[in-house]
Amino acid sequence: MTALKPGDSFPDGVVFSYVPYTEDKDDITSCGIPQNYNASKEWADKKVVLFAVPGAFTPGCSARHLPGYIENLSKIKSKGVDVVAVIAFNDAWVMSAWGKANKIKGDDILFMTDPDAKFSSSIGWTQGSRTARYAMVIDHGKVVYAEKEPGGDVTVSGAEAVLAKL
Repeated sequence: MTALKPGDSFPDGVVFSYVPYTEDKDDITSCGIPQNYNASKEWADKKVVLFAVPGAFTPGCSARHLPGYIENLSKIKSKGVDVVAVIAFNDAWVMSAWGKANKIKGDDILFMTDPDAKFSSSIGWTQGSRTARYAMVIDHGKVVYAEKEPGGDVTVSGAEAVLAKL
């Protein structure tokens, strides 16, 4: 249960689950099939912004956290970021619906679940049994920024804070 910090390697064996976006399943009520996403492998040669929220569709996450990433997505990507991903304790279908509800298409932002908060627990960043609110930047397998919110607000894990570290 050790928090990640700049200079650490992103751990091996980190697997999230998600429902890949497809145009034929564009409607919020359409369900796809959840798939495993081996983040350790997929992100080994990429620059990634990962942020975590306690729950999809919750007021703080939907009104204060996610919107900053949507609004700043082009600025974030212009800094050489290959992948922007959000994780939460919710299941893959809820995360998929949250992305659709926010009109995210394709892989602009990956909406994934941290099953049983396994990854978040492994780094000690949980909120009860859920994922805590945090953000990190991983550059070719190395953590270059990692901060967990000290309180209930969106500060160090918000898009603006992350953008300043890119």
